[in-house]
Amino acid sequence: MQELEAFRAETCAWLEANCPPSMRTPMPEDETVWGGQRATYANPESKLWLDRMASVGWTVPSWPKQYGGGGLNSAEARVLDEEMRRLGCRSPLMSFGIWMLGPVLLEYGTEEQKQAHLPKIARGEIRWCQGYSEPEAGSDLAGLKTRALLQGDHYLVNGHKIWTSYANYADWIFCLVRTDPSAKKHEGISFLLIDMADPGVRTRPIRLISGVSPFCETFIENVQVPAGNLVGQVNQGWTIAKRLLEHERRMIAGMGERDRGDRRSLDQIAKLYAGEEGGRIADPALRHQVAQFSMDARAFALTTRRAAEEAKSGAAPGPASAMFKLYGTELNKRRMELMLACEGTQALGWEGEGFEPGELTATRQWLRSEANSIEGGTSEVQLNVIAKRVLGLPD
Repeated sequence: MQELEAFRAETCAWLEANCPPSMRTPMPEDETVWGGQRATYANPESKLWLDRMASVGWTVPSWPKQYGGGGLNSAEARVLDEEMRRLGCRSPLMSFGIWMLGPVLLEYGTEEQKQAHLPKIARGEIRWCQGYSEPEAGSDLAGLKTRALLQGDHYLVNGHKIWTSYANYADWIFCLVRTDPSAKKHEGISFLLIDMADPGVRTRPIRLISGVSPFCETFIENVQVPAGNLVGQVNQGWTIAKRLLEHERRMIAGMGERDRGDRRSLDQIAKLYAGEEGGRIADPALRHQVAQFSMDARAFALTTRRAAEEAKSGAAPGPASAMFKLYGTELNKRRMELMLACEGTQALGWEGEGFEPGELTATRQWLRSEANSIEGGTSEVQLNVIAKRVLGLPD
């Protein structure tokens, strides 16, 4: 305990000395840092903060030091998170490489693959996207048709992916491909890492009802991928795909317990638009809804924290991540709906005067949140996973 408290004091002192003042404020949408070879920084201090955190491995505090991580144990990582929250420090880097690919490479990658990719992920030098969904596969991910044909020392890849988040900004894509079309659909799939700088890779943004385009179609035409970019065993990619989805679902579940950069809490928004009496929300019905949401969000945060504590042994997330994903996404959708209820007609704005640069309106945030129950596996898929792999119910 004394060692942990000493670590806390050192961590607090380091954060106080190294976190720039503007990095201790709520993060507007246009200052989110995703890194990558084409990254731009609306606030120069964002890059400074990223570089400082990466220098001590704290963009990925629990990863081994030899791969760019901080080498912290779970208790130390928790202390770092607590001190960053206490000081209001922004997350230095948002990254699919950190949330999804990195853990998979740590578990399944070769030493050469780990050395080639993990440090660059930790430093924010490479931005990754995910090539899973396909137009004709839908929720039946194993029905994918993107083909990878082994030709000597490389695979020749052809296919079409869809809903590829931020593919138009990504440098590399981790991709599910079919390497044995004659095998059962779950058994002929492999996991490949593809450089999107290849001229055979094209992306096309998909404009959503919220007015923004986080998703893309990705076209892969006659792309030669070195055989060394295969992660795990050939035709055994479904095992890796499921593991990565567990990490993704855990990441998406976190939407339910964080404010996503909003400057005001639901309580503050409700008091501002619905009125305040004696320090409380004036409308009793709305006050009850906000209080219930706050309790549910707190209970969910404590549950996910408890699950993290139970995983101190370093075990990867299991099928229980489906429960977190299901509840977390529904919680986030409730938050967006409550925000609209709090703001009333004032939430109907879309753009223009009154909105800060890069700020999403309440209506746009609500519309975007509706996709939470689809991305990373639909809520219906999560219910099936929970029924079969958590509760052990018969088919």
